[in-house]
Amino acid sequence: MAEQSFQLYDTTLRDGAQQEGMVLTVEDKLAVAMELDALGVGFIEGGWPGAVPRDTEFFRRARTELDLKHAVLAAFGATRRAGVPAPVDPQVRALLAAETPVITLVAKSHTGHVRDALRTTLAENLSMIGGTVRHLVHAGRRVFVDAEHYFDGYQLNREYALAVVRTAAEAGAETVVLCDTNGGSLPDEVAAVVAETHAMTGVQLGIHCHNDTGCAVANTMAAIDAGAIQAQGTAHGYGERCGNADLFTVISNLVLKRGREVVPLERLAGLAATGRAISELTELPGSAAAPYIGESAFTHKAGLHASALRVDPDLYQHTRPELVGNAMRTLVSDMGGRSSIELKARELGYDVEAGSDEVARAATRVKELESAGYSFESADASFELLLREELTGAPRTRPFEVESWSVSVFGAQAGDAGETVRTEATVRLSVQGRSITATGHGNGPVNALDTALHAALDPCFPALARLQLVDYRVRVLSGETGSSADARVLISYQDGDRRWGTVGVDANTTAASWHALLDAVHYVLLDERPGRATGAPAHHALAEPLSP
Repeated sequence: MAEQSFQLYDTTLRDGAQQEGMVLTVEDKLAVAMELDALGVGFIEGGWPGAVPRDTEFFRRARTELDLKHAVLAAFGATRRAGVPAPVDPQVRALLAAETPVITLVAKSHTGHVRDALRTTLAENLSMIGGTVRHLVHAGRRVFVDAEHYFDGYQLNREYALAVVRTAAEAGAETVVLCDTNGGSLPDEVAAVVAETHAMTGVQLGIHCHNDTGCAVANTMAAIDAGAIQAQGTAHGYGERCGNADLFTVISNLVLKRGREVVPLERLAGLAATGRAISELTELPGSAAAPYIGESAFTHKAGLHASALRVDPDLYQHTRPELVGNAMRTLVSDMGGRSSIELKARELGYDVEAGSDEVARAATRVKELESAGYSFESADASFELLLREELTGAPRTRPFEVESWSVSVFGAQAGDAGETVRTEATVRLSVQGRSITATGHGNGPVNALDTALHAALDPCFPALARLQLVDYRVRVLSGETGSSADARVLISYQDGDRRWGTVGVDANTTAASWHALLDAVHYVLLDERPGRATGAPAHHALAEPLSP
């Protein structure tokens, strides 16, 4: 069972949505809320009704479209305005109209902000807090109060900051959340202030940290250790400036490092999938180096690490990646050695012998090719083709032969208005002795070649129809290596549910791209994988035999 007394409060849809570049539709917000609910957070802050039209619409639709199983929906807003009674204040009325079980109020706890931002007196600010909380509680709402700029305000005028906490609690606020709004505090400072505030008020406290010193998660953990019972944060640490505390990291730390089952272990195992889903919805990917769920969180490149990981993965991993739904990965590069090759081969499903000649040959080839400009870190498919050749001791079996290929670019005369550039690629291939010629058009040489390859081969090999090019990167290498290669091309593909990449290197960028395209096709059409463990992809045969 999840720990009932601790409150996980997500503010992705409000504070996280303030991140530069994030624009969420109402449909996006509803979908993100469902992902967070499935993870098991306790509270989801949906936005600021009355102040943001999109948020007002979100709460209206949430009443009938959002079927939360675990979380409680919260609306966010401010205390009443100075001189305006809470029952008639438009913003307070909008909070009640949202019809959420929980309302979170932001309140000033920094005397400078009270005077300069609210332009009111310290006494009136306390009256605004107490009056608004009492009105909302009387209306049947649970109320949380976010004490804005609390840590800075505490240092400036401790007694007034404490008065804000007491006033909110005495009026009926369930939890008073201490906010490091500017994100400038450090863990020891946060721990001390939280402990002192709790000791002097006895109020149930929460913590809300921004990441401007890079300490948002550490500050959140320090506050929890000091007695805070609510942790606020956002998915992937989204938020304005440097972001908020990453709630995914906080959850993982609490469960795996503190033994506090704030979400059930079976839901924690879905954390990485939740992170990916929310990244897709927000169109803002989380960091590959994010703790626990980042793509690189359990990725190993150094040869020394790989050697140790062969013996025991725990030697270079602080926890088991599967606990959060992630997986260990090994990168193949010239920094690694035989151990890296062996681990990567096993990761890909090949049953190889430790220290075998095949592994040694593959390691040597990788080092040679990387010194010539290749990079296999993001090119698993190209590495697997290389590995297969070393395991068989023979060149790869080719389901077709390339007779020729060409690319032509056509454009209007320079300076013509509305100039149109067309790219056309022609490939001539031989499949079972029969010559096939196909032409493709695209917005550039790579797109045109990819289209031509599909036109030529898809009728023969149906498995290629689902192969989709999703990313293309080129890097000029002259002056960086001792080789004569001028360009390295990395291409990423989607093949059903799998995503993988290939690499090509050549003095000509289009030729390097062609090599990477061919690797992708050959990878999909591998007819067998010697030594590969059970569960290898099925044999991709011809749709039907071709007549010469």
